[in-house]
Amino acid sequence: MRVDVGGVGLEVSMAGSGPAVLLLHGFPDSHELWRHQVAAVTAAGFRTIAPDLRGFGASDRPGSYGLGEHVGDLLGVLDRLGVAEAHVVGHDWGAALGWRLAAVAPDRVTSLAALSVGHPAAFARAGLAQREKSWYMLLFQFEGVAEQWLSADGYANLRAWSAHPDADAVVARLAAPGALTAALGIYRDSLPPAWLVAPPPALPPITAPVLGLWSSGDRFLLEEPMIASGTYVAGPWTYARVEGAGHWMQLDRPDAVNQLLLDFLTRSPARV
Repeated sequence: MRVDVGGVGLEVSMAGSGPAVLLLHGFPDSHELWRHQVAAVTAAGFRTIAPDLRGFGASDRPGSYGLGEHVGDLLGVLDRLGVAEAHVVGHDWGAALGWRLAAVAPDRVTSLAALSVGHPAAFARAGLAQREKSWYMLLFQFEGVAEQWLSADGYANLRAWSAHPDADAVVARLAAPGALTAALGIYRDSLPPAWLVAPPPALPPITAPVLGLWSSGDRFLLEEPMIASGTYVAGPWTYARVEGAGHWMQLDRPDAVNQLLLDFLTRSPARV
């Protein structure tokens, strides 16, 4: 369905009934990233809400993509759907949004499952090895240059750099006019270059239960920032490592990820 939030149209896929689970994708994905999780989570008695973030998929491309604007979109979607609180499951930029949402709107977040990306402060303090893995974040700041690098020769660099399991579908979406620049907007508006050398603004401690998942084959993120994320969680903290999966663990090992998510969701009941 289409949900209008402050004049921005967001494409939102919903399924099932029961306690709400908000599924947040990252770059360069859409709600389709969660197709294996939607089937398992709804079969377990939950309702899934999976938006295309602004600038991605079939959602609008308003030209502004800051973290605060994304969080406002998510709260607006919950409001429009009459959802008082939701379990939040995020991957990549979706995990970064989940951390922020849980920090600034704790009454709306039943629990948080963060896949791949740890707490922003832990990521910022991860050291040189993580900076080396994050080289592309600086490249993506350069409009035009990044687009050319990623899209040249049939998106050969995007395919090789990301090793995305759904590369053909990703390229088909990003090849639409303006789509690649819009998708890169989250890097340009939400991750200014200063964050690569200095900690981001402090967030309140996370009071909801949190599950951190990292996969052994992640080519972009070290394990240490996810483990260290427990430092910033005042509520119950659980860490699990998914073996034999790359960055997109929910596609590479869906059964393992689904089991971890369902175990966590069922022991983190809503407060109302």
